[in-house]
Amino acid sequence: MSCREGAGAASVPLVTGQHPALNGDGARYDVVGIGNALVDVIAHATDEFLDDHGLTKGWMDLIDTDRAELLYGALGTAVEMSGGSAANTMCGIASFGSSAAYIGKVSDDDLGRVFGHDMRAVGVDFRAGGHDTDMPTGRSIIVVTPDAERTMNTYLLHAADLDERAIESATVLYMEGYLYDRDEAKHAFRHAARIAHDAGRMVSLTLSDSFCVDRHRDDFLALVSDEVDLLFGNEAELISLYQTETFFEAVTELRKHCGFAAITVGAKGSIIVTGDELIEVGVKAVNKVVDTTGAGDLYAAGFLHGLTSGAPLARCGELGSIAAAEVISHVGPRPLVELRTLVD
Repeated sequence: MSCREGAGAASVPLVTGQHPALNGDGARYDVVGIGNALVDVIAHATDEFLDDHGLTKGWMDLIDTDRAELLYGALGTAVEMSGGSAANTMCGIASFGSSAAYIGKVSDDDLGRVFGHDMRAVGVDFRAGGHDTDMPTGRSIIVVTPDAERTMNTYLLHAADLDERAIESATVLYMEGYLYDRDEAKHAFRHAARIAHDAGRMVSLTLSDSFCVDRHRDDFLALVSDEVDLLFGNEAELISLYQTETFFEAVTELRKHCGFAAITVGAKGSIIVTGDELIEVGVKAVNKVVDTTGAGDLYAAGFLHGLTSGAPLARCGELGSIAAAEVISHVGPRPLVELRTLVD
């Protein structure tokens, strides 16, 4: 079992070292993602810039419109591109050649139109729902310091309108933890997961950020236990979720609630957790780490591409490492080359 009996989650049996049994019958998409539709504003700055503006290195803060405009005006040269964690993952999946859809909310403004164009241009079916005309499209101001650490300040619009038909017609539903900072998203996630499970699909969740986990730990724990078949996260996020001293203590707790996970462990690579084994996967070396923005998002893209293609779990992790290595070698959270060309 991937999750507790009787909680409403689908049963996803595991064969050692192989992918779970997936229901792709009648699926239009390999993966559908739900998340915050954001335009990323990425700028390089010094540690002094962080100090001058009261920013905590490595932290993700939610900000209002006024704060967003102040920080934007204080930055020097910046790169603006469509982003958002789950959106980045869907773009990566499409870059591998798998089919993906994305559900996210934008406004009827310039950035909203650019966001939709950017998603469709790379082959992702963008399901925006109704436009919001009162508030601007969300954006994330990402400050990258010389050590490649990213500090994020994010202005959110609100939760997406769920497209039930897209959810039930995807082999895997992928939900972005960052969206949990909106109360209505907690209800939306539950509803989306039940739609997917009623259709016999797999439900996955990315924890997104350890600070996000700290803010919503009880809700995340309940969601993982009740609805999640596949959990994505990193070592710090998993330890934060279960409030343990060590990673392996956190794995023990994880297996009580959701026995299938892909957890990144920094420069050591990733560890895939099943009910009875841990599969260690190394990193793919890069000449220089330029910007870690999007590394976890693209790891998930490679893993899900492999999973829905029927690859063994170790190979799913390797594909995640390939995608993560590509994205950290340049500025920006999305691949600059077709990821399918990097695969043997």
